Amino acid sequence: MRTLLHVSASPRGEASHSRRVAAGVIAHWRARHPGLLVSARDLALHPVPHPSEDFVQASLAASEARTPNAGSALESSEMLISELERADALLISTPMHNFAIPSVLKAWIDHIVRPGRTFRSTARGKQGLLGNRPVRIILACGGALEAGGGHQEDWASPYLRYLFGVIGLTDLDVLVLENCNRISPMISPSISELARQLRELSWT
Repeated sequence: MRTLLHVSASPRGEASHSRRVAAGVIAHWRARHPGLLVSARDLALHPVPHPSEDFVQASLAASEARTPNAGSALESSEMLISELERADALLISTPMHNFAIPSVLKAWIDHIVRPGRTFRSTARGKQGLLGNRPVRIILACGGALEAGGGHQEDWASPYLRYLFGVIGLTDLDVLVLENCNRISPMISPSISELARQLRELSWT
């Protein structure tokens, strides 16, 4: 692994559990891979624009049918896709907001999942156009996801697995950090276990 793209989405800064775990894991990977280059995209500090009408029209139009303004409408999308293409691996650290992902992460996804650029539609369904690479996702949620009283649903994990598969990224693990809004003794073991799982993953 030579280049890692880290996309973070938590608005909580240093109080973020997902950011804290990601920082520890990146430090571990840097120790294992001294030449590792980390490209950071902080969507909370620097959110990407939500898709506009011009973007939607340009992304759906065939390249030969695009208007002269299409290039500027797709500029942010092309930059974000190129950033992903240059990375040998992708790490996403994000909270779960209302059982799914934050809107800033959804906006980033809307720019990188683009017809004719990162996937194409065929008679057998959508076909990814990006070369496969490891995708690791740290998902922090306030409560517990296991069955039983007080548990909550996880709509984020299956959604992320499906959409990255659409663009060709199928080497994906979602590692969930639970009970982040509960008392500290309940949180710490989860953080330790998550960090251990991430450290043991091979990205070579």
